[in-house]
Amino acid sequence: MALLSKLVSASNRDKSTSELSLVPSRRYQRLWFFSILITSLVALIPLATMTVINYYQDQRAYCAEINFALSQILSNTKRTLELVIEERRSALSLIVIEHTYEDLISDNRLAGILSNLKNSFGDFVDLGLIDSEGNQSFYSGPYDLKGRKYKDQSWFHEVNLHRVYTSDVFMGYRGFPHFIIAIKHEKENGDFFVLRATIDMDLINRQIYSLDLDQSTDAFIINRDGILQTSSKFYGDVLDKCDIDLPFPSQNRVVIEAPEHTEKWITRGYTEIQGTPFILMTIKQQQNPLRHWISHRSSLLWFLGIITILILIVVVYRSTYMVNQLRNADQRRAKAFHNIEYTNKMATIGRMAGSVAHEINNPLAIINEKAGLLKDMVDFTEDFTQKEKVLTLVDSILNSVNRCSQVTHRLLGFAKRMDIRSELIDLERLMREVVGFMGNDAINRNISVNYDIPETIPHIESDRGLLQQIFLNIINNAFAAVEDGGRIDISVTEQSNDMV
Repeated sequence: MALLSKLVSASNRDKSTSELSLVPSRRYQRLWFFSILITSLVALIPLATMTVINYYQDQRAYCAEINFALSQILSNTKRTLELVIEERRSALSLIVIEHTYEDLISDNRLAGILSNLKNSFGDFVDLGLIDSEGNQSFYSGPYDLKGRKYKDQSWFHEVNLHRVYTSDVFMGYRGFPHFIIAIKHEKENGDFFVLRATIDMDLINRQIYSLDLDQSTDAFIINRDGILQTSSKFYGDVLDKCDIDLPFPSQNRVVIEAPEHTEKWITRGYTEIQGTPFILMTIKQQQNPLRHWISHRSSLLWFLGIITILILIVVVYRSTYMVNQLRNADQRRAKAFHNIEYTNKMATIGRMAGSVAHEINNPLAIINEKAGLLKDMVDFTEDFTQKEKVLTLVDSILNSVNRCSQVTHRLLGFAKRMDIRSELIDLERLMREVVGFMGNDAINRNISVNYDIPETIPHIESDRGLLQQIFLNIINNAFAAVEDGGRIDISVTEQSNDMV
């Protein structure tokens, strides 16, 4: 069956290829396009060269001015944000170094440290001391968070791995946007604790809002997941999902120009804030450089435009006429070759199918004869050991020989146009026979096959061999798709009185 399927598929593929070759439209489209292009370039290349050079010079100057301004904003703001965050991170590191765990296990002690941090740096909301089990044993702040368990939260695992961790902006238990800085410190006995500080977003917002930006420029912070960490003039409020293509991870400043589906272009600036998950972005909406150039060169383009239109009209007309004539001639020739080629291929495939079928039938006849003889010998030997098992195996051989005979019958049918034989078929029995062909593969790969075939499913009238080929291909594909130890479900349902 598989061989017959390959032969027919090859025949259909060759036929489709030949039919497509009758009208190779893409070839003539390329010929038409390049004919117009080359002729137009020869005529317009002097004027076009000067125009393109002038345009790119003006565009580079226009974009360089905008890029320089955004680069300055990125550099200055990046340094400022890294400084203020590193100050607070260093302060917390100094606390865990200068104080032992016993010094810190007091809410009053934490309250004093928190007060000093607020007075010295500002923007600290609360402090928490968390043991190695993730329990916040001591807490100082305006919220009732003592006893909170953080063992299963991602930030706790991050600080356990990297010792210092700065989080994304999130809402959390406090109900307002904030981020945390957590410092891990190991005790002398090998245990550890974590000092966790909540930082108010005013720390970052002040740096962003202090920038002197015009109405077409926006600056904000985003994380790697595209979530806004600060509010944006163009993209939404804090913690909104922002549909922006993010750059590859990099500590270097990058400025990328990208046109949108509007008359405005945008210039995007990216830079990562070192030691944090934050990405500082600047967005500049600007006039399309082409429109900017045209507005300054419009008087010089009229002459070039009129000459270009006249040349293109002549070139397009002549190229279209030439390609159409060539295509008509090629189509007439291709049809003649196609008819001859397809007839020869079908005759060759028919001869191959008949030859293969005859070559297979001879050894099949010998196998069938020997298996029948073996069955008779076992059947008439009364004291033969394991008689039933041997007869079952012989019947399996005879059934396989019968199936191979059906395959060769189909091959001969392909060559000689043999008629399809319809019969009543029990679908459950047919499916189990087909799956039986894959029995060894299922056992070796530990794949289970489940059947959901109600007893009320009626028999259908069809050709058994063709159905076996169809279902065998489907089940073979299922075995290829399922991993070892998987499961394949086979179900049959009755759609209506005459359809399953």
